[in-house]
Amino acid sequence: MTALRDLAPSPARAVPAAPAEALVEVRDLRKHFPVRRGLFGRVAGQVHAVDGVSFHVAPGETLGLVGESGCGKSTAGRTLLRLLEPTAGEIRFRGEDITRLDARAMLPFRRRMQMVHQDPYASLNPRMPAGEIVAEPLVIHGVGGGRAERRERVAQLFERVGLRPEQMDAYPHEFSGGQRQRIGIARVLALGPELIVCDEPVSALDVSIQAQILNLLMDLQDEYGLSYLFIAHDLAVVEHISQRVAVMYLGKIVELTDRASLFEMPLHPYTEALLSAVPIPKVTARRRRRVILSGDVPSPINRPSGCHFHTRCAYAHARCRSEAPALREVRPGHLAACHLHDGGVTFPLAKPG
Repeated sequence: MTALRDLAPSPARAVPAAPAEALVEVRDLRKHFPVRRGLFGRVAGQVHAVDGVSFHVAPGETLGLVGESGCGKSTAGRTLLRLLEPTAGEIRFRGEDITRLDARAMLPFRRRMQMVHQDPYASLNPRMPAGEIVAEPLVIHGVGGGRAERRERVAQLFERVGLRPEQMDAYPHEFSGGQRQRIGIARVLALGPELIVCDEPVSALDVSIQAQILNLLMDLQDEYGLSYLFIAHDLAVVEHISQRVAVMYLGKIVELTDRASLFEMPLHPYTEALLSAVPIPKVTARRRRRVILSGDVPSPINRPSGCHFHTRCAYAHARCRSEAPALREVRPGHLAACHLHDGGVTFPLAKPG
């Protein structure tokens, strides 16, 4: 992996527009939560959970969204699906603006956009048999025919995700964690979606089960032409499943490119630090420069001025503390938000440590 300090600055260009065939496009999406204090709930501040992110997902593509806990990944996914109302920005699905649609107008899009949740223990109703959990979306949307037809459809979904149809009458507590996540995936597939937001779908599972679920998701993508927004903090998982990767820090995307470019030549100091923390064999580790970030992630209520990462960055300079870098195309198809690559300006890089 090439280190940032070894890269010569290159002229940066504006972010290229999303391709016309994009399945979903997000433009300058923001989600802020008010912080209320006092007896009367006075608004004393805002949590900038998602603060102006833009990306697109093409048909049949997996876009990985990575970053530390609390950086806004899950909030971005939920806001994209309109499970949370956006504060500002624009969400387009197949070219149609769905940002401000009411509940009735959103209903057809709910069938086309689904979510696999992080916790397979909390995302299933413990009072419902597994078969009814998978059939529930069909009932809510009034599709799938009568009860017998729906049960047959559910049996097919069980088989497709690696479960036995005779398990349809069992309750969630009778399944293992990996089996519960398979039930969640079957429920998502019931309506035939085009986009699935996977919110850390394997982080709560044993390592031995994670690969099985990832391979299942990849097989389903090939079979049904699905698009994924895959949210994770484990870069090894993201490298396995994603075609492109977006890196988030404190509510903003700081780097976005294809998988190979990100892992071979990161252009943002935060990405460089994340990659240096990925466990690798000892022989390879001896040749890799370890980057250790100082301090903690700042509060999204009281964010640093300028570049939000400058308080932990070994390359930070005066401009970084006063001016926020824009996300720009540094190399063809490789976007980064860092002054090191802005306009060919050369900075004397600091020595990490």
